[in-house]
Amino acid sequence: MSQSALKAKSMPQAIRASHDWGPGPDEVVVGKDVLELLSTSMYVDPMTIYREYVQNAADAIEERRKTGGRSSGKVLIDLDSAARSIKLRDNGIGLEWGVFSDRLCTLGASSKRGTSARGFRGVGRLAGLGYCQELIFRSRAEGEDRVSELRWDGRRLKTTLRASQTDGELADLVREVVSIRRVPAGSYPTHFFEVELTGVIRHRNDRLLNPESVAEYLAQVAPVPFSPQFRFGADISTALRSQVELGELDIRVNQSEEPLYRPHRNRIEIGEGEYDKYTDIEFREIPGVDGGLAGIAWVLHHGYAGAIPNAALVKGLRLRTGNMQIGDHALFEELFPEQRFNGWAVGEVHILERRIIPNGRRDHFEQSVHFDNLLNHVGPLARDIARRCRQSSINRKWMREFQLQKSAAIERAEIASQGGMRKAARDTHTQASAKALAAMRKIAEQRLLAEDTRSELSKQVTATEVRVSKLLGKEPKAADVLARYKPQLRAAYEQVLGLIYECATNRTAAKALVEKILGKLELETAKAPKARSRSKKWSKRR
Repeated sequence: MSQSALKAKSMPQAIRASHDWGPGPDEVVVGKDVLELLSTSMYVDPMTIYREYVQNAADAIEERRKTGGRSSGKVLIDLDSAARSIKLRDNGIGLEWGVFSDRLCTLGASSKRGTSARGFRGVGRLAGLGYCQELIFRSRAEGEDRVSELRWDGRRLKTTLRASQTDGELADLVREVVSIRRVPAGSYPTHFFEVELTGVIRHRNDRLLNPESVAEYLAQVAPVPFSPQFRFGADISTALRSQVELGELDIRVNQSEEPLYRPHRNRIEIGEGEYDKYTDIEFREIPGVDGGLAGIAWVLHHGYAGAIPNAALVKGLRLRTGNMQIGDHALFEELFPEQRFNGWAVGEVHILERRIIPNGRRDHFEQSVHFDNLLNHVGPLARDIARRCRQSSINRKWMREFQLQKSAAIERAEIASQGGMRKAARDTHTQASAKALAAMRKIAEQRLLAEDTRSELSKQVTATEVRVSKLLGKEPKAADVLARYKPQLRAAYEQVLGLIYECATNRTAAKALVEKILGKLELETAKAPKARSRSKKWSKRR
């Protein structure tokens, strides 16, 4: 039977004979391909499987805390590149046998919807299915004497989906690729949930099984605490804790001695051996559409010396909900007058409004009036950061110019004091030194610069003026050297040395060359009296 005939058969007779609106088909078929979409096409970046499973772990741990559990939330991640396996185990509330199978085989539905839980769509648990041959779930709830296990056969799933005949409903496919059992508890914890991926595929330099890559990723997106050595960490946590359920976790990768911490440290490496330091922190409350708070933002201000490297793991104004990062560092860049300035920023916006909902992939948010309101209030913050970036750029420009003028003032004075040239040439260098000093003074008085910066530059101007004055107040060194030569020869030397400065493209190199020439001339004039003395002695002997 053709597809059109099947469609007509499922359509009620009354509707086929009328142009009026009526109910839809009596039966709705959900095909097998939906499972492929949920497991392999849902997530673009394979690293998101860690976010999904840690997010579920955070919810399970939070649920245990609400039922009286006092233990700290822990997530242990074991990566075995030789065995091509990944294990993630949390000490959350666990799943009882009575709901274990139904909960893990229900797709696109979750009991968390409408609650404060971080995950609520019921699809994240299948995130790893597209990247392994088998996906195994294990769990044990308090009071149970056995461990529940459920296995998704990824190889069989792919084979079935690739077959030319894929008729049948989704439920049929699930029953075909899923198996379940209970095993003795043995040494398993009294309550836990574990995800195991076996036969993990190699993807993008094998990042899924790289402990360092996994740690760096989770340090950015997971609800882990700030490092105890980070001086602003306690201030941020204190400001957020009254409004945000931080749910901080102790996450260890491959039994590391230290838990994961957020990547923020007291300074940022902005280049090879070049660092910038945080100076202060700013908090902003974001009002909701109909009262209350929609979010809280914090920004760490620093020198804004340029774009922060990706390797620093902190670049960009980022967005979090339930203390889990949504999207990446570029989510807010369109709010900046120049998008590049987002890469200079370090900060976060924590969402409090429950009607601001992450999309299915959790790389952005569903469009709504509440999300638009959030963007409208983050916009001024982005513009303020951009203003600071521009101001920093202007300051660096003036500072570079100041140092160039300082070098020029000293160098010209040294050349003039070096001598070895005609008076007119020396006067030119003396005037150039004075001009550079005047330019330094003008920069030091720029109102665009901070008051403390102007004060420091003014001190440098005074010190440079003293140094230049001392240089120009001394008798030129070359005067003594060339004074020993006859006027005609002295004038020739002065002209040649002056031409060296006039023709050279690099004054520093010219100065060094003149210094070398004067040194040789001084050596020659020192030898000349001795030679004349020996000549006189020889004449007397004869």
